[in-house]
Amino acid sequence: MTVSNILAGKASPLGATLDPDGVNFAVFSRHATTVTLCLFDNAGIEVRQIALPERQGHVWHGYIPGLRKGQQYGFRMDGPYKPEQGHRFNHNKLLIDPYAKQLTGHPTWNDALFSYQPGHKNKDLSFNKQDSGPYMPRSVVVDPYFDWGTVTAPGHHLKDTIVYEAHVKGLTAGHPRIPNPGTYAAMASDPMLEHLNKLGITAVELLPVQAFMNDKFLLDRGLTNYWGYMTYGFFAPDPRYMKGGDIAEFQQMVRRFHSADIEVILDVVYNHTAEGSELGPTLMFRGLDNASYYRLHENPRYYTDDSGCGNTLDFENPFVIRLVMDSLRYWVEVMKVDGFRFDLCSTLGRTARGFERDGPFFRAIGQDPVLNKVKLIAEPWDIGPGGYQLGAYPSPFLEWNDKYRDDTREFWRRGSGTFTRMAERLVGSAPYFDHDGRRANSSLNFVTAHDGFTLQDTVSYNSKHNLANGEDNRDGHSNNQSDNMGVEGPTDDPAIRAARQQRKRNLITTLMLSQGTPMILAGDELGNSQQGNNNAYCQDNEIGWVDWSGIDKDFLEFCQQAIVLRKSHPILRQTRFLHSRQRKYDGESDLFWRRADGKLMQQSDWDNSDLGTLIAELRTAAGSPTYVNRQRALLVVLNRGPAVEVILPGLREGDIWTRSFDTAHNQSLDGTYIDADSVVVFTNEADAI
Repeated sequence: MTVSNILAGKASPLGATLDPDGVNFAVFSRHATTVTLCLFDNAGIEVRQIALPERQGHVWHGYIPGLRKGQQYGFRMDGPYKPEQGHRFNHNKLLIDPYAKQLTGHPTWNDALFSYQPGHKNKDLSFNKQDSGPYMPRSVVVDPYFDWGTVTAPGHHLKDTIVYEAHVKGLTAGHPRIPNPGTYAAMASDPMLEHLNKLGITAVELLPVQAFMNDKFLLDRGLTNYWGYMTYGFFAPDPRYMKGGDIAEFQQMVRRFHSADIEVILDVVYNHTAEGSELGPTLMFRGLDNASYYRLHENPRYYTDDSGCGNTLDFENPFVIRLVMDSLRYWVEVMKVDGFRFDLCSTLGRTARGFERDGPFFRAIGQDPVLNKVKLIAEPWDIGPGGYQLGAYPSPFLEWNDKYRDDTREFWRRGSGTFTRMAERLVGSAPYFDHDGRRANSSLNFVTAHDGFTLQDTVSYNSKHNLANGEDNRDGHSNNQSDNMGVEGPTDDPAIRAARQQRKRNLITTLMLSQGTPMILAGDELGNSQQGNNNAYCQDNEIGWVDWSGIDKDFLEFCQQAIVLRKSHPILRQTRFLHSRQRKYDGESDLFWRRADGKLMQQSDWDNSDLGTLIAELRTAAGSPTYVNRQRALLVVLNRGPAVEVILPGLREGDIWTRSFDTAHNQSLDGTYIDADSVVVFTNEADAI
């Protein structure tokens, strides 16, 4: 390593910035007294420590001529170690650059990672002089340039979006024809792209791929952090999904997805970090400036924990917002991703006054010319006071709608009181989302997600079976709105198997018929099971991986047809809500709720908890402009009771009804003409047992 003496450099941009002559380093810390840059050779040996010479505001910076791409580095901080005042500086701890674009690996659990002495009677008030450098990954200087060629982002309109939630390793590890399984390259391999294209997917939503930590309590059990919701590298792709270590592997994955007309959405975790509570390790933020990055308790020795993971980032601090905004823009502008799903997004809207839908972070997103154009999805809750905020987010956010999941499952298993709620879910959950100019696709509809039962397990288990997680089956949701159809787990009984298949068809078809934006869990289309485990966060094995060995080809084909059904009918993909309003251009209503005898639903019908058939006549929404494709009408019949004769609504002269889809017979009828005034909708699956 040949470098010149350090020069002043610049306070912006933050992180390590490479130019033809060297590297500029800049890092934020309001309360540090000295910031030391540590340089490492390629063997990971610390060879030089250099104090950053300049401070502009609270940004410390310096420029070193002669440094090149691939240079490994980290920081050590001097300042007060006064946990009771919120300060935890410890020069003995090597720290990751919050803006590091690449990391050499992951931390190795050792007592040296802690700023205090584990086992000391004073716990975190004690001071640990052990050097953590040998156990920490190094940050790496990168040149982020990538030749994207002529490939551009698909830019799918939200109304046309079909989301596919997947885990990079979980989707690819068990596939028999994919090279380098478990990597970014495998995720965008030819077999995977062919599968997703044939299914009709327009966007993959990847579980966390930013560098994340393996929790020690899981490693002690022989398990691992499989899902990845313990991030610490907001700019760095996780090395475990790389063949080598170059960030170009991630960029190549995105380029291949885009070339296949599929967008990439990242599940991101900015609500908390892997450093945990006051008893957690010192990896980055805690050692850089604990009192600035985190929301601290009234007693600043402790953390406000709205995430349930030990700490909460402080989104009232402008440098925290800057960090997250810079991170998001980096993934869009440099890595070319198409959107984000924000884990525990309510935390990002918190101030000292609680959740604020126009809080600093949301205002920053709303005015940002890069980020307000990509797809933004909120998980609209956290565990803090008033954390459940379904429907409260500002445009252009979509929101994971757990009410849709619960009410749809309950409706099909004949849960009481679900008839009216299912009607609301079918037309976009307007009571939650129809305000402030939000669109009818603001609801991200799903019946399954990574957190909970798979679709196959939803129809195969009444109870969770999480013993493999090592928590005596206490973890995971206990109320899953699931139904095993008479036998817990796998069965050879043909009647039960048939009933399960139809319940799955009913759930998937309902999802595709509903106003909103649909999301499918990876593997559901294949009949994938997690053996009844509804919290596979630590199962980096056959439990958590998608099983490609026993593909249910019939159900896969059905799912493909269901997605084609949605894409074929503009009425199902409208951006305006349906409220049974009269249209000016023809005087007709845009929505009719009907009984099986053809008459309009009355309040007494809605109050009838035994009613088994929900019938909606969907039309083009009132107020739709002339350029909208004005499909005449679509009659949706959800029958959870015995077979019923449905009287068809009258038509204008020259119009005809055709039958497009039938879950009871496992087929698309491809527009079969109905030469009758009525149609029989067959019994639902439960009566087959």
